[in-house]
Amino acid sequence: MGFIYIGTYAKSGGKGIYFARFDEVGGRVADLRLAAPAVNPSFLAVHPSRRFLFAASELDCYNLTKSGSISAFAIDWKSGELMPLNEVSSHGAWPCHLAADASGQNILATNYGGGSVVVLPVKQNGFVGEISTIIQHAGSSVHPTRQQKPHPHSVALSPDNRFALVPDLGLDQVLVYRFDSTRGLIGANQPPFARVQPGAGPRHCAFHPNGRFVYVINELQSTVTLFVFNAVGGTLKEVQTIPTLPHNFHGPSTAAGIQVHPTGRFLYGSNRGHDSIAIFTIQQPTGVLAPLGHVSTQGKTPRHFEIDPTGAFFIAANQDSNCIVVFRIDQKSGDLIPTGQMFEVFSPACVKFVALK
Repeated sequence: MGFIYIGTYAKSGGKGIYFARFDEVGGRVADLRLAAPAVNPSFLAVHPSRRFLFAASELDCYNLTKSGSISAFAIDWKSGELMPLNEVSSHGAWPCHLAADASGQNILATNYGGGSVVVLPVKQNGFVGEISTIIQHAGSSVHPTRQQKPHPHSVALSPDNRFALVPDLGLDQVLVYRFDSTRGLIGANQPPFARVQPGAGPRHCAFHPNGRFVYVINELQSTVTLFVFNAVGGTLKEVQTIPTLPHNFHGPSTAAGIQVHPTGRFLYGSNRGHDSIAIFTIQQPTGVLAPLGHVSTQGKTPRHFEIDPTGAFFIAANQDSNCIVVFRIDQKSGDLIPTGQMFEVFSPACVKFVALK
């Protein structure tokens, strides 16, 4: 048995972070309820100890001068309830993503509206301290409305915890930072970034379990770019870019989430508009992607999804149809099989698993 936590937006009725129990054998979801009130906790991260949960709150999604916040909660392993610990400023507008580093000593977050990346220390009691590093991005790219300024959209730490990768939608760059977890510092690598195609709009990225491949999903062009990652120098070399949409689809759609299956055999990416999950097989030993098809998320605007730690189940968060949907993953084909489970959650933006074993 494990827990799932769901971050939401308030604009469609979300009241904070929701909780449910999850049966990792049968894939059943039960006891869905509000775990902690919060304002727009759009993205969540779990501490490596599984004792604490952190939330990035976009306190005012339309005010670029107002800073968002990072909140810390203690997880009750019996009830699943979240006990608020503290809340600190993200020092930038619209904090849309955060990640706990492998040492458990830091939270790294991106301020989409403010154009910055921050590092915040985590104390042994789970409280978050004031920022230890803030780096402001600068520049623009070709899209006339979405790329007039920097928009760092997420942060992913390398398996060895030495590098932080930050896809910046506004710059068409994946910035690479050297990371010192002991001091809570990040600094530009050399070279400092890898480019994607102009107008692609990189959003999120995912490391392959072998640490050699990085997959970046590009929001504006609905594509995935494969980079080979050099773990010694932290460099990225582009190998492939492939569409996430069917070739015969021509409606409006933007890509969002991305995740590699724990076996390293499959990759999944979500399409908002086509409202589907694109499934790819990962070819060995090159890491190159081959399309397997698309599965409807049975709702509108799949902003985020998550694969459970066992690799057996997949939960899609359909933001604009106010529901989460559970799928079983076919371990041989990678296909997503609906389980018939659909649950109402207002404006779900993020799903995170906490395994209790």
